[in-house]
Amino acid sequence: MIENPYIDTYRDTQTITRTFNALKTLSKNLTKPLKIMEVCGGHTHTIMKYALPELLPDKIEFVHGPGCPVCVMPKNRIDCAYKIASQKDVILVTLGDMIKVPGSYGSLQNARAKGLDVRFVYSPLEVLKIAKENPTKRVVYFAIGFETTTPMSAALLERVIALGFHNISLHCNHVLVPPPLEAILSAPDCQIGALLAPSHVSVITGSQIYQPLLEKFKIPIVVCGFEPVDVGESLLSIVQQVLHKTPKIETQYARSVTAQGNLKAQELVQHYFELDDSFYWRGLGEIPHSSLRLKKEFANYDASILFKEHLGGIAKEEHKGCLCGEILKGNKKPFDCKLFGKFCNPQNPLGSCMVSSEGACAAYYKYQGMRPA
Repeated sequence: MIENPYIDTYRDTQTITRTFNALKTLSKNLTKPLKIMEVCGGHTHTIMKYALPELLPDKIEFVHGPGCPVCVMPKNRIDCAYKIASQKDVILVTLGDMIKVPGSYGSLQNARAKGLDVRFVYSPLEVLKIAKENPTKRVVYFAIGFETTTPMSAALLERVIALGFHNISLHCNHVLVPPPLEAILSAPDCQIGALLAPSHVSVITGSQIYQPLLEKFKIPIVVCGFEPVDVGESLLSIVQQVLHKTPKIETQYARSVTAQGNLKAQELVQHYFELDDSFYWRGLGEIPHSSLRLKKEFANYDASILFKEHLGGIAKEEHKGCLCGEILKGNKKPFDCKLFGKFCNPQNPLGSCMVSSEGACAAYYKYQGMRPA
């Protein structure tokens, strides 16, 4: 008996078994191995939590992508946040996982332990309350995330302006999904044959944002929900497209995603943000036009301008032994890293893929421990 049709339907054991058995039967017609990248860290956790790799036919393999906003944040951006937090009369505010990512000077959690005023919130709008309670302090919101969370930052700025706050500013670190995917798929040694596109991002942007990727790379792209049945159905669609040589964009997560997306959220973002020239991605390097910045007319709220004199000369190098970059490209798995589970674990994370709750290393450690699959 299904107690909660909105969840249990998509976790039903019989449906999962039936779907993956159908996948095994269909995959026998594949002429070569198929590597499918699940872009979002939420998908990675579903895949590992429900042991879906063990249900896959031999010819199909999951590859983990760059869809965790904390994981792709380079060390120099953490260093910027640390330096801003170090300034007099500053309260730095950010979202949960970001506080634990190590930078050159330590994590923001370390900064707080040293007496700096660093706080994490569940919603950007909590910044308004903090600023109201601290009128003599500069409250800086360290904004992170893909297209999913950008509208919340835009909504915060809209409220800041409407309510006349003068002690709130944003340090924008919002990034976009298509550019890193294009960079990964363009690599000469890329073997990725299909994408499970992120559903939360697609709720905002619509599935239309993947059209340029489809036209350039001619691979199946399926917007996939976060439950095991969703993943199974999406894999079936991908294999059918491969066998019929008809790559297309398909929305399996049709219960929440449309082609156009959330137009109101898109308009809000476009009002306050514009494409930045470039962004340095952890493991991927500089990618042009892959992030957002505040428009010039909102410069008074831009922390990167207000604190510009304190943010120069910050290095971008990552931990030499960490394979997070290769994991984010889909070239390596967490078990390939010599640091995984030994020197790098959730209690002492050396890389962003272990720090973030959506990271591939965190998912492997949580659901498989230190044992290879």
